Amino acid sequence: MKAIKDSAAGVVIAIDGPAGAGKSTVARMLADKLQFDFLDTGALYRCVTLAVLQAGIDPRDEAAVVALADGLHIELDRESVRLDGHDVGAAIRTPEVATSIGAIADNIEIRQRLTQWQRSWTRGRRVVTEGRDQGSEVFYDSPCKIFLVATREERARRRLQELQQRGIAADYETVLRQQNQRDHEDASRPVGGLRKAQDAIEVCTTGLSLDAVVDKLLKLVRQRLAKCAELGTQQ
Repeated sequence: MKAIKDSAAGVVIAIDGPAGAGKSTVARMLADKLQFDFLDTGALYRCVTLAVLQAGIDPRDEAAVVALADGLHIELDRESVRLDGHDVGAAIRTPEVATSIGAIADNIEIRQRLTQWQRSWTRGRRVVTEGRDQGSEVFYDSPCKIFLVATREERARRRLQELQQRGIAADYETVLRQQNQRDHEDASRPVGGLRKAQDAIEVCTTGLSLDAVVDKLLKLVRQRLAKCAELGTQQ
């Protein structure tokens, strides 16, 4: 898997949290406000999952998954997600991919490869990134880590609305059940499991509009970066 390389120093704002907490949408909006690049790490795992399903490989066959992943070319930018030259922005968001992604995320070698991909991609850039292990593992040295949370019911409603807007048939109980399963998998994963970094700022998004969440995060990020800059000048 190839990534853009740059030797210059950059800065990464790491946003973590459970599925449906609003990470992806909020991170995109925050990146726009800050004029930073945006890295959707979930799209990376979804691309590998989609490729595995398309190839007819058992997602639990770790060796076969790694062999396939090593030959994939993934491109991410603000407007699209491309897998081997094809736009898969819609294809990676289907329930079929969501059901199988857990086995891919549990594959330690895949996590190692995608972690390296992410670090390489962000090198020399100013980036807002979101996922499950961005602040705790991938970008453990990030100067600003945020952990978004929301109630399970709120997160399930958001996911259902997202699916319906994309024309995908779904019902609340099924979405909630899948989400609870995903929460359990993410929390119990031995590598890259969902956990709050010690120095992360927790923000609850339940009952808040997207604009309200982004405004709150914008203030937090600016305060944290200003503090880091001040400490840097004192050293």
